Amino acid sequence: MYLTQIKQKIQYPKLFFLLSCIIFAYVFSRMHFFSEFAEQISWNAYILIFFAGFLFSYGFTAPFAVGFLVSLASQVDIFIAAPLAGIGAVLADFIIFRFIRTSFSDEFEKLKLTYIFQKIRAIFDKRFSNSFKKYLLWTIAGFLIASPLPDEFGVSLISGFSNINQKIFSAFAFCLNTIGIFVVLSIA
Repeated sequence: MYLTQIKQKIQYPKLFFLLSCIIFAYVFSRMHFFSEFAEQISWNAYILIFFAGFLFSYGFTAPFAVGFLVSLASQVDIFIAAPLAGIGAVLADFIIFRFIRTSFSDEFEKLKLTYIFQKIRAIFDKRFSNSFKKYLLWTIAGFLIASPLPDEFGVSLISGFSNINQKIFSAFAFCLNTIGIFVVLSIA
């Protein structure tokens, strides 16, 4: 009952949960949780990097992935770790891509027919060329995929509003995730 009352008071529960994950990941990082966890298990640091890459793609786990990447950065060669984590991230993105392509296609078609979507599309069609619109879509999606922000939004843009095939998407996501993870590891 008490949990229901709290849920009713929070206007944006998913955003609240995402912000909570970011705060918890920051607190765990300050308490050296990630580095201590890596020391406690006898796994190779590169295996943890791969799993951190997998977690990097999902909005609610991305803050924890960044925590692991930062804590492991000094133990690994970033030129090996970034592509390895990129493989983990592209695996997660591919799962999102397939799920959205198969499960959400009917809703994207409905969304394209809504008044607000049609209005926005009319404004874009009137002011911008098709090549600029595609460039904008890919730029926004690429930024979302490369950053620790939720990949679900970027992957949804690509899989829902373009006709990209899976191999090209995988290569695109791998490159962007690897670059984003390389930046995180370099900063750490």
